Amino acid sequence: MKLYLASLGAGLLVGIVYSLINVRSPAPPVVALVGLFGILIGEQIVPVARHLMAGDSLRAAIGLADCSDHVLGQLPGRQSAAAEPAPRDLPSPTPPGS
Repeated sequence: MKLYLASLGAGLLVGIVYSLINVRSPAPPVVALVGLFGILIGEQIVPVARHLMAGDSLRAAIGLADCSDHVLGQLPGRQSAAAEPAPRDLPSPTPPGS
């Protein structure tokens, strides 16, 4: 949550600076951002519907479709299931001809 608040604070600070120097923000209008959010949500309807038709509850269907990671991104403090641990104690590659 701190990451989102820091991002919002940074955005507000940049917006204030833009206003002070009379520059228009290059950010898209709010209606475009709402449309992008709709795309993110719409992409999740089919996977959730598949799980619902398979007999899962709504809560289970949302969890199985992994919607929160796709819509909100990797939340701070949460490990991704797909993340692989870094390899340890691998030998250094030897240069050719050694």
